[in-house]
Amino acid sequence: MNGLALLGIILVVYSFAVVGITVKKPPAIWNMAKIKFFIKLFGEKGTVIFFYVFAAIALAIGIWLLTI
Repeated sequence: MNGLALLGIILVVYSFAVVGITVKKPPAIWNMAKIKFFIKLFGEKGTVIFFYVFAAIALAIGIWLLTI
């Protein structure tokens, strides 16, 4: 296994983790200063959309790295 394939797998797992955190909204993570800043900047719904877009980009790059 080469390094790019490993990075692809990590990005795919990371994207699922981001979606899981966004869906469940655990208080320990959702009350972090960075997340509160995003909520203040984008609003609650905008923050969730931002995380979904970020997860989709990570998933796409991860799949791309697995195919090269």
